[in-house]
Amino acid sequence: MSDLQKTKFAVIGGGSWATAIVKLLSNTQQKVGWWMRNENAVSHLLEFKHNPNYLQSVAFDLTKLSISSDLETIISNTEIVIIATPAAFLSKTFEILPEKLWENKIVFSAVKGIIPESNLIPAEFIHQTFKVPFSKIGIICGPCHAEEVAMERLSYLTIGCSTAEIATEMAAALACRYIKTTISDDLIGTEISAVLKNVYALAAGICYGLGYGDNFQAVLVSNAIQEIERFIDVVSPIHRDTKSSAYLGDLLVTAYSNFSRNRTFGFMIGKGYSVKSAQLEMNMIAEGYFATKCLMEMNKKYQVEMPILTAVYHILYERISPIMEIKILSDKLS
Repeated sequence: MSDLQKTKFAVIGGGSWATAIVKLLSNTQQKVGWWMRNENAVSHLLEFKHNPNYLQSVAFDLTKLSISSDLETIISNTEIVIIATPAAFLSKTFEILPEKLWENKIVFSAVKGIIPESNLIPAEFIHQTFKVPFSKIGIICGPCHAEEVAMERLSYLTIGCSTAEIATEMAAALACRYIKTTISDDLIGTEISAVLKNVYALAAGICYGLGYGDNFQAVLVSNAIQEIERFIDVVSPIHRDTKSSAYLGDLLVTAYSNFSRNRTFGFMIGKGYSVKSAQLEMNMIAEGYFATKCLMEMNKKYQVEMPILTAVYHILYERISPIMEIKILSDKLS
């Protein structure tokens, strides 16, 4: 393994988004910490200079990486931790780490889901589990697909944190020739929006699989951004513009892009796949599946009108016919 030197930034995760973030940080940092659970993947990367499982076209300069499957060592040797593991695995990944490991750390979430065991968004999970103050917690969100980062297509990232200096530092570290960054102080709103858009991408995929066209999709997505606004305004009532890239832009790219795993998952459901068969077909986690149930549980408290979320829940968890459920939903949209 490479020499595990001290780093400013370390990325936790071995998937496509983690790989893309390491690629970006390698442009601006002398050394980037990187934890991957799979020891074979670590060995492959150190020998062949690319992740064997995700974004295989990305070749890394190994002199820029401090990579290991030892999570505690990677975290102890860095200042800013970027978590990019699926939300469903978050609790298990960090369950045995000592709390003191997180003292004085800054933690950014690049997780686009809700922790199923607790119905917490990642920022709240980080705060409660690691005792990191919210002032030192941030989020990295889109609109941005890892695949286009790998291809170095012009993309935009929003960096959310209540501490402007921390957000600015992260934004500068990720910015490069093909990445533009903006900062936001709406940590909770951007994170919940990033979770909700996966559910609406599932809905878009289901409708596409059922044969609905662009005209209907436009109405669906227009109503989806209204649902997002209603929900986050109740959960975190601060001034925000949901027409900006962090909200509407992220929704659009996830609902329409062929790179969207949630849209793909929904398309399979619309085509008649069972949830289990669709999960087996895909080799990546569709965060929207788990998020749908968690958001329905959360909304028992807030009682926000969310007909699209409810329709997706009925299809995925109550096995109601997609044809019938979307027909009912279509009469509620405007």
